[in-house]
Amino acid sequence: MTANPKLAPLLLSGPALLVFIGLVIAPLVMTALLSFYDWGQYKGIVAEFTVKNWHEVLVDDYYYEIFGRTLRIALFVTLIAVLIGVPEAYILNRMTPRWRGVFLLVVIGPLLISVVARTLGWALLFGSTGLIGQALLTLGLTREPVDLMFTETGVIIALTHVLVPFMVLAVLAALQRLNSDVENAAMSLGAPAFTVWRRVVLPQIIPGVLSGSVIVFALAASAFATPAIIGGRRLKVAATLAYDEFLNTLNWPLGAAIAMILLVALIAIIVGSNRLIERRYAQVFE
Repeated sequence: MTANPKLAPLLLSGPALLVFIGLVIAPLVMTALLSFYDWGQYKGIVAEFTVKNWHEVLVDDYYYEIFGRTLRIALFVTLIAVLIGVPEAYILNRMTPRWRGVFLLVVIGPLLISVVARTLGWALLFGSTGLIGQALLTLGLTREPVDLMFTETGVIIALTHVLVPFMVLAVLAALQRLNSDVENAAMSLGAPAFTVWRRVVLPQIIPGVLSGSVIVFALAASAFATPAIIGGRRLKVAATLAYDEFLNTLNWPLGAAIAMILLVALIAIIVGSNRLIERRYAQVFE
């Protein structure tokens, strides 16, 4: 008996779909349901429908400040990653294959180190007696040691260090699909280097920049270890706040509500910004 050809894609993707449902969709649904449960200090989690957890997060200025800080840090990290990653990817693409492999290993080096070990290394550099503060003091750029611990600047620097490789890889993939003959033809016709970059190269790597920006923004906004170590308890973000609610106060429904609001906010921002940028991009380069 011959199987229906139309069922072949479904049968082939079935195992992966089941894994996706079990490891991604099911936990998200359970977390969403948990966010509508009641909780009390003495009665614990009660399976009674309530919206008080969502209401508490959406009306309290304390949570607005934390979510605003989270999105602000993610935005700055994304912008810096674009400014560093796009030129870096362009230079890598211009290298010979031998040297490109060597420097690509250097670029992705931060991803090969444990996030905790890497962040603790930054903590040693950021302290008032750390290398960065002492170097600035020795060079006479500051009159007193600069302490970047427990600051947004420190968190942004540490996150950028590990997330730039994602931007480089995304843009490099787009550049490798670019036909260098088109760029050379534009230059042979007398177009300035900046015009070639703006009218020939940039329009073709925009998809890579957008995909890299989405990855960097999402990872920065949901990062936990780096903000927890560099930011500490004085500089909370949404991920560390949800962690505190789950494991310190044991208010799991409130922690679930914080996590779901962060997820919804990230999806809305990413989808909305992508559509806006693609629309502007089409108007500028059409």
